[in-house]
Amino acid sequence: MSEENWEVVFTAAGMAQASIIQGRLESEGVPVQLDFESAGRIFAITVDGLGEVRVMVPHDLAQTARDILAAPYDDVEDEPA
Repeated sequence: MSEENWEVVFTAAGMAQASIIQGRLESEGVPVQLDFESAGRIFAITVDGLGEVRVMVPHDLAQTARDILAAPYDDVEDEPA
């Protein structure tokens, strides 16, 4: 799938937050690509957008991804009995 078919649904403040968002979306079956400036990751800085990570999903799943991210995360059902 070409990059033009992907849409940014979230801009994370760093790789840790982006990874959490990625995991949440992928657990719901939504494929994710992360787009970031390599200098921000290498030097672990978040100044002037260098640490930003854009979470991207296929265009046709963008609204689904936004709905997933807008819903409160409730892991009560996942707790062991």
